[in-house]
Amino acid sequence: MQKLEEIALILLMQLIAIQSFSKEEEEVASVIEDFFDRQGVHSYRRGNNVWVRNKYFSADRPTILLNSHHDTVRPNTGYTRDPLKAEIIDGKLYGLGSNDAGGPLVSLIAAFLHFYDRKDLKYNIVLAATAEEEISGTGGIESIWSSLTPIDFAIVGEPTLCDMATAEKGLMVLDCVAKGKPGHAAREEGINAIYEAMRDIDWIRNYKFEKKSETLGEIKMTVTVIHAGRQHNVVPGDCEFTIDVRVTDMYTLEEILETIKQNIKSQVTPRSLRMRPSGIAEDHPLVQSAKKMGLKLYGSPTTSDQAMIPVSSVKIGPGDSARSHSADEFIYVHEIKQGIDTYIQLLDNVV
Repeated sequence: MQKLEEIALILLMQLIAIQSFSKEEEEVASVIEDFFDRQGVHSYRRGNNVWVRNKYFSADRPTILLNSHHDTVRPNTGYTRDPLKAEIIDGKLYGLGSNDAGGPLVSLIAAFLHFYDRKDLKYNIVLAATAEEEISGTGGIESIWSSLTPIDFAIVGEPTLCDMATAEKGLMVLDCVAKGKPGHAAREEGINAIYEAMRDIDWIRNYKFEKKSETLGEIKMTVTVIHAGRQHNVVPGDCEFTIDVRVTDMYTLEEILETIKQNIKSQVTPRSLRMRPSGIAEDHPLVQSAKKMGLKLYGSPTTSDQAMIPVSSVKIGPGDSARSHSADEFIYVHEIKQGIDTYIQLLDNVV
């Protein structure tokens, strides 16, 4: 019988070879469908999302979701090799999406297959390979949530060195416009919108929200984009800037938005209020299982599809987040086996 790690590695190499940029995942979703068909597992599909259930699924049992994504970012200009060529060199599997999040995805799939036909499970297991994670798109996990069956808690596969993130910061992106009055730069006229924006940006840079999360630390606000003016001799009447807000579990997104609006003069428009902080209770069976295994627990500053999952969840998987979106992306082959073993042991203590 073929080993799970061999099955996972072959599948990952197939996935790497298929272009699967966000919103362009049709072919890779079909490959995953075909894979499950060959394994004798019935799959469901909506859009570019594919999901499966354990063989002896029962509506009378609670359900665990295993979730990771199959879309990738576009390769950056630093690549020195073909990003769609899956190649193993010195124990490293190179290729776009190998680390983020192909490795975690195929490891979760292998773990699902391990439990698939067991009759004695205390929990159902649903696995979903989803789209549009890299762009936080609406065609991903959100679009199939109501079809999955009620989910009690979730494991999200992302490269974490197989450490477990028991909490994850949310994200709120704010588009702001500071208003001034156009005038000639040579005369004392007009109101410079850049200077108006500078006052607001100074507040953003220095303000500290009072409540600090035990797992996620402080809320972090960063101005990341700014645009103003078109001519050197005209005082700009508008200055646009963007704020990246990393949100903890101590405040709602609405509370943070209101605080910002009350303290700056610029017009503030949130792009969405979807990317909420997430996490899990310390006494949850998954956390207790991780502690039993001696896994490192931490709070993650980066966002994932956890933000779209409205139940308790953790983030864990093989690979290293530092390699995500990097040139010549890779995952170590041995990390695939580590991921499979970690997922199986983690679930064994629960199911």
